[in-house]
Amino acid sequence: MRGTTNKSSLILVNKPSGKTIKSVTMKTLLTTLILLLATSLFAQQDALFSQYMFNKMAVNPAYAGSRELLTADILYRYQWVNIDGAPKTISASVHSPLNNPKLALGFNIYNDKISPMSYTGAMATFAYRIIFPKSKLSFGIQAGFKNSGLVYNDIIAQDAKDPFLIYQVDNKIVPDANFGIYYYSDKFYAGVSSRQLLRNQSVVVTDSAGNSQFAKLLTHFYGMTGAAIPLGENVVFRPSLLAKYVKNAPPQLDLNVSFLFVNVLWLGVSYRTEKAISLITEINVAQNLRIGYSYDIWLNELKVYNKGSHEIRLSYDFNIRKRFITPRYF
Repeated sequence: MRGTTNKSSLILVNKPSGKTIKSVTMKTLLTTLILLLATSLFAQQDALFSQYMFNKMAVNPAYAGSRELLTADILYRYQWVNIDGAPKTISASVHSPLNNPKLALGFNIYNDKISPMSYTGAMATFAYRIIFPKSKLSFGIQAGFKNSGLVYNDIIAQDAKDPFLIYQVDNKIVPDANFGIYYYSDKFYAGVSSRQLLRNQSVVVTDSAGNSQFAKLLTHFYGMTGAAIPLGENVVFRPSLLAKYVKNAPPQLDLNVSFLFVNVLWLGVSYRTEKAISLITEINVAQNLRIGYSYDIWLNELKVYNKGSHEIRLSYDFNIRKRFITPRYF
């Protein structure tokens, strides 16, 4: 589960502004921690992105270099607006092919904050591509580190004797690796990937009796596909799909249909099987600059407690080699 709210004996303070005060019961926070730290988690650990079709580096490392330019991408997501401690995620990546067209490199960093829990990672990417006359098959691997833990500066207890304060939370920096395969042409793509292959422990919580609970990263599996279908001189239809699976959580599908008008404006809608709808748009401000936005509407039990989820994305292509690039639909 990602995000809980309740009244409390614990206050979470938004330090940057010093104005927002949020609260949850100690019992609720402890329950949340145990759910997050149990070795058999019943929720996905990876951050959620509605604009996955524009942000594939966050899902599949084999995507590196596929735009044939040096591409920088940054995305910010605020999930479940109006729920205290709701997830806030920022992800940034850069990737490019090398002079050898079979090779590509990339790098991405992210931070995913859920209430006082914070997850940070940095991953370097290497991709090897097999080149066919009209398509490419790419194999990508990422390696780096992840740091997970409790941000104590965000916690102020009203009761100094609260038993939670004697719990010891050890933040750990652990290595990790991801792998992906990505096949693509001008008008079609398909890929599979797996993340968190090393399944390391990330957080250890120890109580006053010396008993410990720990979080173990679970391997996540992804499958994706999409196509671009011209409907006329100025309209392109693009359906896409993203499937996700992790042990102890139900499989999840994101189904998207979108249209590109005059090679400038993307408009689309997605349905997520966890009962959410995403309204998505992207504007090609210039040949190399794109701005995207999505708004999620939740249809499950959370709909009465939150005001949706916002996601903002900025992407730029640096045409360093001055290559002629045909329109990119992926």
